[in-house]
Amino acid sequence: MIQFENPILLHLLWALLLHALLLLVYWNWRQRTLQRLGSPALAQRLLLGFSERRFWFKNALFAGALVCLVLAIANPQRAVRRTPPPQRSADVLIALDISQSMLAKDVKPSRLEQAKKLIQQLVKSLEGERIGLIFFAGDAYIQMPLSTDYEALVMFAINATPDYITDQGTDFTPPIDLAARLFSSNPESGHALILISDGEQHEDLPLQRAREAHADGMIIHTVSVGSGAGAVIPTNRGDFKRDFTGQVIKTKANETLLRNLAQSGGGLALSLTDAGTLQALTNAVGSLQKSAVEAKAYTAYVSYFQWLLLASLLFLVLEQVLWWRKK
Repeated sequence: MIQFENPILLHLLWALLLHALLLLVYWNWRQRTLQRLGSPALAQRLLLGFSERRFWFKNALFAGALVCLVLAIANPQRAVRRTPPPQRSADVLIALDISQSMLAKDVKPSRLEQAKKLIQQLVKSLEGERIGLIFFAGDAYIQMPLSTDYEALVMFAINATPDYITDQGTDFTPPIDLAARLFSSNPESGHALILISDGEQHEDLPLQRAREAHADGMIIHTVSVGSGAGAVIPTNRGDFKRDFTGQVIKTKANETLLRNLAQSGGGLALSLTDAGTLQALTNAVGSLQKSAVEAKAYTAYVSYFQWLLLASLLFLVLEQVLWWRKK
């Protein structure tokens, strides 16, 4: 089924009506002028060699070129259903900490913004794998299931804020549990969970849960964000977050906890400031076991504007080459 990408441009076809109207006015004026001569023989001698048939044929060619040009810029398209061949990939879940402590600016512009940049680079380097996105703080939820829709995942990550979760604080157990449920749908593939956080854990240490998940086949990598020196947490009011006594709260990145968590999960403990973090994660995911994943069918559009432009050009060339007069 043919449809137009820019159907509103089809209104330019009204120019064809204007062209026909001008031709009609000209032809009527010409006939009246010739009649004033009073002698058909004289008119025939004055117009010796003029071909009425060629006159109308040349204008028909010009009209055809105009029609083809308008149709070309409106771009006729045909929808085609395509199914990519199955591909082999591993399953990777990126868990982003969106607790309020991630708003600290001990890394510029903030811990959260730096984490978002890493996710954008990571998704690009892991193209071909099935990737999902989890947001967590005191709780966790699936922002995007395992998929190859990388553009959507990046968009979700860029828009992440602490306002997405009301239960603040940081707890690593919920994202690990959530990842285990997601990975269970494809047990044949290698599974990796990448935790990006400042490591400021406020609940019971999740090391035992990480060891259990690793025993079930999950690899847990951690990426620490922030510095151990600590920083204040800005608020929407332009102030800094305070405790119940009114003292300004300082948040410190806990690299030790993240390192222990990665060791318990059989993965890598990395830092956002390390130059080799992205390559290390890419290599680690590349070594995972791959399984065949059937890609989802999608709709592609085949355009035909180039053929219409070619026809318009041919009509114009022919109209210019064809001479008005006959031998």
